[in-house]
Amino acid sequence: MRAQQASAAQVGIICAIAAYTMWGIAPIYFKQLTVLPAAEILMHRVIWSVLVLVGLIAGLKQWAKVAAALRNKKVMQVLFVAGILLGANWLLFIWAVNNDHILDASLGYYINPLINVFLGRLFLGERLRTFQRVAVVLAIVGVAILIFSYGRVPWIALILAGSFSIYGILRKQVAVDSLPGLFIETLMLSPLAIGYWLLFGSEYSNLFNNDASLNMLILAAGVVTTAPLLCFTAAARRIMYSTLGFLQYIGPTLMFVLAVYLYDEPLDEARLITFGFVWLALAVFSVDSLIAYKKQRKALRASVQAAKSISETQTS
Repeated sequence: MRAQQASAAQVGIICAIAAYTMWGIAPIYFKQLTVLPAAEILMHRVIWSVLVLVGLIAGLKQWAKVAAALRNKKVMQVLFVAGILLGANWLLFIWAVNNDHILDASLGYYINPLINVFLGRLFLGERLRTFQRVAVVLAIVGVAILIFSYGRVPWIALILAGSFSIYGILRKQVAVDSLPGLFIETLMLSPLAIGYWLLFGSEYSNLFNNDASLNMLILAAGVVTTAPLLCFTAAARRIMYSTLGFLQYIGPTLMFVLAVYLYDEPLDEARLITFGFVWLALAVFSVDSLIAYKKQRKALRASVQAAKSISETQTS
């Protein structure tokens, strides 16, 4: 049993690294599509994702879960709002990448877990531990330094982080697996995508006018969307959520490296100080998560041992 658990954990870690690596290097893919407007790239991402997801759901036999969600009016309402948020998040990310704001996108996904904690306190009534409060304050200080230095709010980072955090809170409210949920969300966005294609599509909207390499990149949008999600789902089922939380920083770290060393985005002193505060906040946040996890494990072992002792006493 332990050997099976260890093997499953190894597979889970590999899947998590693969998922966050794919998300982290996604800017390389979107940079190849700069000839298209961001909205048109989003359009292709939605349409081809729906087709890929149809195949995956059929192959994994999850149509029953899709049907159950479709019959629930409340679930559909939440998924509709979640889908709009997800589409807006995708659109802003694509625009940021193709307009040389990868550093802002990286900052957004770094502060995303901290905003998750803040919104959990605000909307779900979750209590913040001392170190969590310290981490949130450090992140706020970092963002404030950027605001005072530039005289403007880092809106790309904040909207990316905020929209994805709210999306996560909404998805927590409905008992729908990630794959059927993503399928329904993209399916509800598809009429908007098709309408954009017909009414506002650029000269590249007619795939018959494009060369094969551009069409291959366009069609790959579905795989680029679904492949990391599948890896993430596989990882979430096999490893602890705390481990998954530590590995999530692979994505924004890769974006940071790409922005600075591949695409030569300016990293001035104020922005570097902001990243420094955010990195420090994440270090505090991660240590707090590790301490809390160890306490939970210790309490669980104690309760199991106590139950075992009571059972043995009753038996004797």
